Amino acid sequence: MKRMGVLLFLPGAGSILLGFLGFEFRLLIWVDNWGTAVGRAIRGVLMLVGVALWFMGYRAEALNVR
Repeated sequence: MKRMGVLLFLPGAGSILLGFLGFEFRLLIWVDNWGTAVGRAIRGVLMLVGVALWFMGYRAEALNVR
């Protein structure tokens, strides 16, 4: 779960950072079809879900739960 969380968080954060420089990941171009605000919200949710999955995986590892 930790790995999946990182795989969701990094593209979301990278997309936000690249957006300030005028670039975009090809995989996430579609999120701006509904406007900039909605695109940023989708990227934010992607990051939050990634952090939540990483944290749940970390807790499961600490408790030795599979």
